[in-house]
Amino acid sequence: MKELTTETKPAAVERGGNSRKFPKQAGETKDRWSWVERSVWTERMLERLEQSQEQTVWFSLWDKVWNGDNLSQAIFKVIENHGAAGIDGQTTEQLKQNWGSERERLEKELRCGEYQPQPARRVWIPKAGTNEKRPLGIAAIRDRVVQAALKHVLEPIFEREFAAQSYGFRPGRGCLDALQRVEELLEAGNTWVVDIDLKSYFDTIPHDRLMVIIRKRVADGKVNELIEKYLQAGVMEIGKGWQATEEGTPQGSVISPLLSDIYHNPLDHIMVAKGYEMVRYADDMVICCRNEAQAQNALAETATWAAGVGLKLHPIKTRIVNAAEKGGFDFLGYHFECYQNNDGRKWPRQKSQTKLREQLREVLKRGRSGSIRKIVAEINPKLKGWYQYFRYSLPSALRRTDEWVRERIRNIIRRRHKRRGMVRGREHAEYPIAWFEAQGLFSLKDAQAQWLQSQTGNH
Repeated sequence: MKELTTETKPAAVERGGNSRKFPKQAGETKDRWSWVERSVWTERMLERLEQSQEQTVWFSLWDKVWNGDNLSQAIFKVIENHGAAGIDGQTTEQLKQNWGSERERLEKELRCGEYQPQPARRVWIPKAGTNEKRPLGIAAIRDRVVQAALKHVLEPIFEREFAAQSYGFRPGRGCLDALQRVEELLEAGNTWVVDIDLKSYFDTIPHDRLMVIIRKRVADGKVNELIEKYLQAGVMEIGKGWQATEEGTPQGSVISPLLSDIYHNPLDHIMVAKGYEMVRYADDMVICCRNEAQAQNALAETATWAAGVGLKLHPIKTRIVNAAEKGGFDFLGYHFECYQNNDGRKWPRQKSQTKLREQLREVLKRGRSGSIRKIVAEINPKLKGWYQYFRYSLPSALRRTDEWVRERIRNIIRRRHKRRGMVRGREHAEYPIAWFEAQGLFSLKDAQAQWLQSQTGNH
């Protein structure tokens, strides 16, 4: 049930406005390969990469994987990313303390053919706003290191041929780039949207077909054997023991996003060749079309591809919508609708709002102890992080979240005064918005207003 507050008032209809558009993409950097691991990719190799064609095959990559400098850089990245321990219990802190000896051991095992990946530790994490859960495979720390080293070798080879409309887990690209492209397409009149959902995409990628694609570019047998070992390592789950992974690239591993992009890349190029405007972030994708007939054709094309490569479209979540009308669609945390005459609106989708409130409820329980300033200090980082991503929303969406937070805090205060029932006008009079400002509570609405003012000033 929707939570109401006495602060809430009927909002006037708001319009898109240029000031809240997603930021423009930065474009190609001066050196497009500045992100590569230089202990692996020399200038000569990068020159060859630039000149490579679709039929170019890469040999003799194995020594690049177990190179000591490459492993060292992989170790530093794993430590920096922190993350939970795998089935062996090793932590990133332990790796930090013994990284030198761990690197030497991994280098020897890889060079001598003794290295064997461990099964991933499977956990189930909730999907925001639903009662469903999705599996997450937590690889052992040392396996994450080797995967990172392997990624350093493979990523530039495949990045060279990834399509422009693919944004997920790629160097120099991110969610806001994908969102900005969707907004451009909608405002250009591509309002018939095919909202694609591949059913359990990461968990259903066929290993044999994936390896066929990889072998077209990578002919080093030991590298391909290592990839297959990861795919077939299986998972360990409490109460179920070891389980085989006969298909899929378990979410949670370092190499999984790259492998999933490799498998999806052929569809990206099919869409380009057919003239469809698709925007994809990993397995989240939309196709923005000029009319319903084009949308139907795009959906049929996608369904044909999926069936041919062993994947399935979700029968309910995959749909066609007209974003020029009410109802709209969700993409990467945002909800889009009423994009007509350059007058579109967007705000955090319901699941995004629900996820934030679920996180805040843990801190804002009615019986919570501690000073209000301490409570505010705990929730401010969450609010600020959420705001940075959703500041391009309609102001009313951010205002409602501010109201909800203040209402939860008033409930805590009311409980401390041993008052029964819900927050009433008394609490609003005693603890107005100015009082919360004095406590240092971060306001999404005020932060957005200041940001919009600065944007206006810059123009």
